[in-house]
Amino acid sequence: MEIRARAKYLRVSPTKLRLLTRPIAGKKVEEALAALSFMPQRGARLVKKVVEQAVANAEQRPQVDVDTLYIKNIWVDGGPMLKRFMTRAMGRANRILKRTSHLTVILAEGPGSRGTKR
Repeated sequence: MEIRARAKYLRVSPTKLRLLTRPIAGKKVEEALAALSFMPQRGARLVKKVVEQAVANAEQRPQVDVDTLYIKNIWVDGGPMLKRFMTRAMGRANRILKRTSHLTVILAEGPGSRGTKR
C-alpha cells in the first residue's frame, strides 16, 4: 500500500530541492527524518515537513504499520516561475526568474535502504 503527500508552490528552486531528496530516497522514514534535521539548507525543513505529512497520512489507515515505512519514491517538479525585473545601466532591465517547486513523497511498507544488498 502506498501513502502519498504533496507540497505545491514551494518557494525553493527545484535544483536545490533535488540535492536534498536524492540522499533520502529509499531510506526508512526514521533515517530520512534524522538526516533532514541535520541538513543546513532551508529546503530541508520543507522536505522534512512533507515526509512528516506522509507519515501522518499513513497513521490514518489502520492496516498500515508506521514503523516499517520507507520512502519508496520522492521527486521534485518545477512549478510556475515568478518573473521579476532588475534595472540595469543605460535604461536596460534584466529578467529574474523566481522558481517554485512541487514536491511529491510516496511511502510504502517493507524493507528500506535500497542502496544496501541483502
